[in-house]
Order: sequence, then structure tokens, then C-alpha cells
Amino acid sequence: MNADRIFGRAAELAFYFLFALFPTLFSASSILGLAAKSGPAIYDRLLNYLALVIPTSALGTVLTTFNQTTAASTPGKVTFGLIASIWSASVGISAIQDTLNSVYRVQETRSFLRARISAIGLTILLTAINTLVLAAMLGGDFMARAAEHALSNPELIDLTEWLSRMIGWAIATALLILSFAVTYYCAPDKGARRWYWLSPGAAFGILGWLLASLGLRIYLHFFNSYAVTYGSLGAVIILLTWFYITGLMLLVGAEVDSAIEAAASNEPGITA
Repeated sequence: MNADRIFGRAAELAFYFLFALFPTLFSASSILGLAAKSGPAIYDRLLNYLALVIPTSALGTVLTTFNQTTAASTPGKVTFGLIASIWSASVGISAIQDTLNSVYRVQETRSFLRARISAIGLTILLTAINTLVLAAMLGGDFMARAAEHALSNPELIDLTEWLSRMIGWAIATALLILSFAVTYYCAPDKGARRWYWLSPGAAFGILGWLLASLGLRIYLHFFNSYAVTYGSLGAVIILLTWFYITGLMLLVGAEVDSAIEAAASNEPGITA
């Protein structure tokens, strides 16, 4: 990890994630703004999902921007926001490509144009997967509410609601695993690629991300000194810290897979 400058590269990814957040948020909120006029329940539910992963101290800033852009959404803004978010996010994907090339110790052989097109394609694919993650969670809640209205037995209603939500979350978890697998498979310029639905590195990265996000939320609940140190920028610093953790866990998972692959093929180069 030290040899590949993982901690510095995670900071680089955190900047690109922040850079891509608000165009993506603009696009998503504009789409939701058009839908929320007839479906406010969907709007509220998605905000609740957002609150599950983003640190509470930073959520207010994110939601303020979310609400401001939603209130003024138009079809033209949706189109512009979608294009801007894809381009901004593809810059972050390009950084992931460079970093994973270093982690897997491969040279970039793709031309600049080909690498950027690949980054844009991967961005669109990951965006579709993450949209399906939200759709799966929404679908579970929708089925739970439908069961509440269709059934009369309270015990059967409770069981059906629990099963519906568990299935929705199970599908969402599987799609999250798929997003890691797609990133590790498509981002680096590896000659011989092998597909893994759930590699040890992906499992480590996902579990580490969830635990680190939870740990950050607990720390901020008891020891939130960012506002004292950074003033009004405290929420932005917290958001950057969470993005840093996200990028770090993505790269640490790749390091785990790289070390295992190198050990399996008796390759040198993974140094302590």
C-alpha cells in the first residue's frame, strides 16, 4: 500500500468524487424533481436511503443543495446535468484506472481517447448499476406497502413486509458487489482478465467501507469537532473524509486481490 501510494491516491479520488457529486446530484435531483411532483413518497424514500451512507453532519449540506436543485428542475436542466455528471464522474473513473494500473503493476497501453471512452462507458455502467440498487430498495418497500393493503392477516402482513424488504436489500447488496467486480475487471489495463463475482478484495473493500462509514458516523456523533476547527466548511470536510474512506477501501480491496494474484503466480514485486 505504501509502495503504491494508496493513501495519497485515495485523497485524489476523494477530490474527484466531490467534484462529480454535485453535477450527479443536480441530475438526480432534477429527475426526482420531475417525478416528485406526482410522487413525493419516492422523493422522501430516496432521501432516507441517502442518509444511510452519508455522515449525518454532512447530510444537511447535501440535502440543501438537493432541495434547491429539485425545486427548479426542468427537462433542459436534467439533460445538462446528466451530461455534466457523466463527464465529471468519468474523470474520477480515469483516476481509478491509473491507480488500479499501479496496484496491479501493469502499464497503460490504451490511447488517451480509448482510455477516456472506456472511462465514460464504465461510468454509465456503474451509474446504471447504482440506479438499480436504488430501484431494488424502492421495490422492496413498494411490495411491502402493497402487501399491507392487499392482506388482512396481521402476522402474514408482517412476514410479507419483512420478506419483501429483505429481498430488496439482498438484491441491492448483490448489485453493490457487482459494481466492485465491474470496476476491478474493467478499470485496469490488464492483458489477461479473469472475472470474479466476489473476489476476496471486493469482499474486504465492501465490508471495510461499511464498517469505516459506520465508525465515522459514531465518531462524529460523539466527537464532532470539525465545525469548531473548520467553521462553516466543517460539513464539506466531513464529506471529503467520507469520500476519502470510500476511495481508500476501493483501492485496498484491489491491493488484496493484486497480492493474492501475485502470490498465486509466484510473481515478485509485492513488497512489504
